[in-house]
Amino acid sequence: MADGLTSRQTQILKTIIDEYIETALPVGSENLDKKFNLGVSPATIRNEMVALTRGGYLKQPHTSAGRVPTPTAMKFYINQLMEEKQMSLVDEVKAKEEVWDSRDDIDELMNEATHALASRTKSLAVAALKDKKDRYWQAGHSYIFNNPEFAEMAACQNLFSIFEEMDKLDRLFFGLSSTSPLEVLFGEELGIPELATSGIISTHFVIKGKPGALGIIGPARADYSTAIPILRYFGNLIEEVANG
Repeated sequence: MADGLTSRQTQILKTIIDEYIETALPVGSENLDKKFNLGVSPATIRNEMVALTRGGYLKQPHTSAGRVPTPTAMKFYINQLMEEKQMSLVDEVKAKEEVWDSRDDIDELMNEATHALASRTKSLAVAALKDKKDRYWQAGHSYIFNNPEFAEMAACQNLFSIFEEMDKLDRLFFGLSSTSPLEVLFGEELGIPELATSGIISTHFVIKGKPGALGIIGPARADYSTAIPILRYFGNLIEEVANG
């Protein structure tokens, strides 16, 4: 199996990640055994979870007997295990209609696209454009409060404070970019304390020769299967509409 995991470990890891995305709670072996028919004993599940923890795929929060996936596990899940839920043609047409009237005004286009992206993904959406000075647009702050990870005010303050530090935003959207058209980053890996519990999905495009980016920020256990295709579509849409 890819990444050195057996097929059984892969199955258990996928089940843990699916459950964690749905519940936001650490996942224990007893819960897995009761809820899912994995075809192995609770003791075997426990042993495999220990092996996955040693391998860097799971970690154990201090206050819980359960495990949560690490960024390594989430990337493995996104790249190899997850099935993307594509937007319907009706959704794509509707999204295009929402931004079409703003096609001649970049500022208005980016603003409309950011709001449309936030409402579709139920996430905090951010757009950026590098021209004479970097410009940013943001929408969907209220969606952050729907996630248990941000139930405490301090966690929200931490996250929102990044919008006051343009150098960190600039690094996030332009300083770390690879050749990949779409990236998933985890605050825990980036060494940005404000984003410690967050996942960031970003896509890049070019508007009239200037680099731009569009992203969504949410909990590290975001619903990537839905969010990634939506973000990819909006990135392509902005580029197409803005460049005529």
